[in-house]
Amino acid sequence: MKDSTIVTPFFKASWLIAQKDLIAEFRSREMMSTMAVFATLSLLIFSFALDLDRVARQDAISGVVWVTVAFATILGLNRSMAMEREQGGLDAMLTASISRVSIFLGKLVGNFLFSISVGVLLLALAVVLYNLPGLSLWLLVLLPLGTLGLTTIGTLLATMTAQTRARDSLLPIVMLPMALPVVLSVVKATTAALGNAPLVDWAPWIEMLVLVDLVYLIACYAMYGFVLEE
Repeated sequence: MKDSTIVTPFFKASWLIAQKDLIAEFRSREMMSTMAVFATLSLLIFSFALDLDRVARQDAISGVVWVTVAFATILGLNRSMAMEREQGGLDAMLTASISRVSIFLGKLVGNFLFSISVGVLLLALAVVLYNLPGLSLWLLVLLPLGTLGLTTIGTLLATMTAQTRARDSLLPIVMLPMALPVVLSVVKATTAALGNAPLVDWAPWIEMLVLVDLVYLIACYAMYGFVLEE
């Protein structure tokens, strides 16, 4: 007897999951507002703390921006998985006739869009608060690459920690060490880009960032199905 179960195509299922997250956030505006307020306040605090030393402020700006993006991303990931858990969304997706990996891709797309929106906001605020003369076009490359690395590993780890009791505090503990290669690479590249350094001097950092993103994408793609089964 043939199996009559209809399986939703991979990319269609992924897009529907991402669309669900985007529509839910558009209606509630809960997660983005929390991430944006946290990121803005963090950047303001760093701005006041570094105001007395202009040299240190210029040197630290890229680190400040990306550390803030990382923590805002963790905040958003925790909230996203909490909503799935409270509303039974994850259980519903697991019982649906879709590939487990399509859930990963759908959640990744939504998380990426939320986090990169916060990153754009932070860069705009940094121009004002840190008196930057302008933004290098290379930041249009670095921002998506850095955000992709953070949200890729974050989506996997947020799913792993979602069912634990200490999920809110556990995700930062497990994610920050794993995100270190991304943060290190993108901070070094952003610092060089803001300083108008020759591309040849910091191109290896871009190459490392791309490599780390690819490794994380492949590893998370391969592991996500097993994570959901646990």
